[in-house]
Amino acid sequence: MASNGNDLAQTISPAHYKFRNGIETIDYSLAVCEKLKGNEAVCVSNVIKYVSRYATKGRPEADLQKAQWYLQRLIVEFNKGREQ
Repeated sequence: MASNGNDLAQTISPAHYKFRNGIETIDYSLAVCEKLKGNEAVCVSNVIKYVSRYATKGRPEADLQKAQWYLQRLIVEFNKGREQ
């Protein structure tokens, strides 16, 4: 069964990633991570994603725990880069 354009748009850009001023989480994340590299960019992007949606998605505590995990991993990656 083929899906229509609205289904695809909701899958790619669901409401919990959009804010009333028109900014989408992906655009904000790309701007913040623009000068970061590799693992640090991945971790920061995921922290932004989970923190930005926790209040509007079904399992807020789970999203905050995921953000915390990525933040802790970011600290590890940050320190790894400074040791070399």
